[in-house]
Amino acid sequence: MGLNMTQVLQAIKEAKHKIIGLKQTLRAIQQDKIDSVYIANDIEDHILRQITEMCRQNSIPLVPVNINRKELGKLCRIEVGATVVSLMR
Repeated sequence: MGLNMTQVLQAIKEAKHKIIGLKQTLRAIQQDKIDSVYIANDIEDHILRQITEMCRQNSIPLVPVNINRKELGKLCRIEVGATVVSLMR
């Protein structure tokens, strides 16, 4: 990707077409709508395994970010934590 973490976080914040949440991201991956997936640094192991496998199967970059779920949710302008955020094609 070649971006530093500040640039990654800025890209997530400014993305016009993003999907927030695991279920919505998994559905969008199945529909081939996702360009990249970002995960919080405090994601639970079972969710990590699920999203890692789905991204691997579909050749989608999975990028861990150095912020927790609460901060990732705040970055996406939602009131709750966000485990997974994906950017659409």
